[in-house]
Amino acid sequence: MAYLQIRDIPDAARDVLAQRARDRGQSLNSYLRDVVLREVSFANNRALINDVVAARGDSSFTVEDVLEVLADARGERSEGAA
Repeated sequence: MAYLQIRDIPDAARDVLAQRARDRGQSLNSYLRDVVLREVSFANNRALINDVVAARGDSSFTVEDVLEVLADARGERSEGAA
């Protein structure tokens, strides 16, 4: 696994993050790991939407179409983790 270090975080920002971690019963490290992994999943969602748009070309698609594709992808991800 990779190791990340973030420098020059204002004390007030660190305090807010530490409080959020405490509120969730997590260490700051564990909380920040969850935040980073959530950001990665958002990037995956954006890539998936871009794939849908590319596959559809210039034709229009609905929000329901995107939600269906996302639900399918999440199902596949859940099945792979099990």
